[in-house]
Amino acid sequence: MNSRTRPALIGCLGIVAAMAAAPVARAEFPTHPIKLVIPYAAGGPTDIFGRMLAEYLGRDLKQTVIVENKGGAQGAIAAEMVARSDPDGYTLFGTSGSVIVLNPLLYKKLPYDPARDLRVLALVTDVPVVLCVNPSLPVKTVAEFVAYAKQNPGKLNFGSSGTGSFTHLAAEMFKQMAGIQMTHVPYKGAAPALTDVMSGNIQLMFESVSTALPLIQSGKLRPLGIGSVQRHPALPDVPTIAESGYGGYFVSVWNGLAVPAGLPDDVTRILTDSLDRVMNDEGFRAAIEKVGFTALRPRSPADIGEFMAAERVRWSGVIKSQNLTLD
Repeated sequence: MNSRTRPALIGCLGIVAAMAAAPVARAEFPTHPIKLVIPYAAGGPTDIFGRMLAEYLGRDLKQTVIVENKGGAQGAIAAEMVARSDPDGYTLFGTSGSVIVLNPLLYKKLPYDPARDLRVLALVTDVPVVLCVNPSLPVKTVAEFVAYAKQNPGKLNFGSSGTGSFTHLAAEMFKQMAGIQMTHVPYKGAAPALTDVMSGNIQLMFESVSTALPLIQSGKLRPLGIGSVQRHPALPDVPTIAESGYGGYFVSVWNGLAVPAGLPDDVTRILTDSLDRVMNDEGFRAAIEKVGFTALRPRSPADIGEFMAAERVRWSGVIKSQNLTLD
């Protein structure tokens, strides 16, 4: 080898060595359809949220996002399924606060650990609960309701979508703050509970605005107060429960998107950036708010972590005070 070719050869070998040492670039994501697992049956608020998110996320990622409903065990079956799936970005979890925050407080043993096995990428929507009663009940305000409850201790029955659900705990929190007695009647879902409120078999329910709104608008339910910080745009004449004399009362049911904890950073970034674009998309925001949800803006991982911690503290107090357990 002559002296003129040696430097060129050495340079080529250096480039090859550098390429070998560099990490192999991951294939472009996504290259095939994505599955979005919803932990409840079709037709409920989380399912409605999930299908809207799947549509807009699919548009942004230019890939089909297929919704799969996997109900049972207060969402624990779906959570375990996602937690044990391959962390490749092709299995997403359209989750709710019940699955992430409440279940670990209500069950002594769970097949998944939200803090260890799942990573919440975004809080996408929330929807406040609304205290609604059968129109025959002789009350039109929160104050009148509390006075009636105190005059008729133990005679009021409230429904919920299940023991330990947000709609159950929302009522328990209000009972504590108002100092009233009511009897809990759990149902397997919101629909049968609301049917019994409308028929008069039970007198009231704390339900999400998105679910109760059509029934309120049709006059089948009477709203007394809403659990949001500010009045809801869909029900501007309904005062908040806080402004009705119970400052600090705030209950909303939130939905978000989670992934298996081991998802690689590069895929996480692609999904997070896509979620940010969807959450800022005016079309998505208008569509989700039309059905009673509040569209949230993107938050940092630190903000999401702080929110989760505060939720656990707040609801653990209510659950412990009622000695609630689902085991």
